[in-house]
Amino acid sequence: MKLLRVGEAGKEKPALLDSDGKIRDLSAHVADIGGEAISPAGLAKIAALDPKSLPELAEGRIGACVAGTGKFICIGLNFSDHAAETGATVPPEPIIFMKATSAIVGPNDNVLIPRGSEKTDWEVELGVVIGKTAKYVNEADALDYVAGYCVSHDVSERAFQTERSGQWTKGKSCDTFGPIGPWLVTKDEVADPQKLGMWLKVNGKTMQNGSTKTMVYGVAYLVSYLSQFMSLHPGDVISTGTPPGVGMGMKPPQYLKPGDVVELGMEGLGAQRQTFLADA
Repeated sequence: MKLLRVGEAGKEKPALLDSDGKIRDLSAHVADIGGEAISPAGLAKIAALDPKSLPELAEGRIGACVAGTGKFICIGLNFSDHAAETGATVPPEPIIFMKATSAIVGPNDNVLIPRGSEKTDWEVELGVVIGKTAKYVNEADALDYVAGYCVSHDVSERAFQTERSGQWTKGKSCDTFGPIGPWLVTKDEVADPQKLGMWLKVNGKTMQNGSTKTMVYGVAYLVSYLSQFMSLHPGDVISTGTPPGVGMGMKPPQYLKPGDVVELGMEGLGAQRQTFLADA
């Protein structure tokens, strides 16, 4: 299934995309796309519905594909070819950092370049949405705890991230720096999360063209690994790293400026489009 949330910010309705590309209203059956609705039982309940029996929703703003995210966890330098372009070595264990949940926005919402920024950068990533509480899980069982997948744009301010001392979080958590969606694609529709093409364009020019096959640490490993340090809860999102082609890796580096348009997407998971504007 492809689940989404449609409507003004803060007033989104839960919905599903049917086989004809029509948006169907789920609000009579679930409160939102998150929590219990994306548990195994909740997804089974939605799957049992006849999509054609659900009211059709008019097309409109698409919100973040999951509600109530408690943790937005990101993995750094998780593509061997991206590590190489930045001059970094592949880490012996996953690099973990957090992106503030207040950064989460819809897939086509405007992204605000923060005050004082000169190095705002792009990163297309695979997002993993947790569907049931995971704690000390084995890698072999880890995908049982995944509800589905989405496109995640890990927007980054590189000077804030690496030149301002401290940890990466402040360069990753600016308002609007976390577009996710358009859909939460349930895991039954993704045969292998380690075989997904991914791409990103800036003003129509392709900058990233990669695949999850070059991830150093795969989805199952990451879910298991993270669960050794913290419980993962329904609605938590793991953004799993980016392929090469980011602005900081170019010679000379290239960064985003007001008016730039970024488009990105992943095989089977949909696409995003954002206009970058200066924050007031």
